Amino acid sequence: MSELTVAGQIIALDKDGYLCKLDDWSEAVAAALAQREALILTEEHWQVLKLLREFYAEFQLSPANRPLIKYVALKLGPEQGNSLHLNRLFNGTPAKLAAKLAGLPKPTNCL
Repeated sequence: MSELTVAGQIIALDKDGYLCKLDDWSEAVAAALAQREALILTEEHWQVLKLLREFYAEFQLSPANRPLIKYVALKLGPEQGNSLHLNRLFNGTPAKLAAKLAGLPKPTNCL
C-alpha cells in the first residue's frame, strides 16, 4: 500500500495506485494522481472523469473500455466517444487510468 499527500492530507492508495477510500477523491487528488502518471489534465480529461463518476454513481461499477466508450459517445458525442480519442487522452489505457484518476475502483475485467 502506498500513499499520496494532497494539501497536507494523506490519501491511502492500494498496490495499483487506486484510492482505498472513494470519499478521499477531489479534483486536487485527481490532479496529483495524474501527475504521478506524467499526465496534465485538460478540460477534455475532466469531462471524461466527471462522466465516469456519474457512471459509477448510477451503476456502482467502473466501466471497462467498451462500456466507457459507449457512455462517453452517448453523453459527449462520437468525436469524443471513440477508442482513438480516449486512448490518446489516457495513454492507451482509458478504462483503467481514467477510473484511477476519477477516484473509482479498478474496472473488474481489466488486467
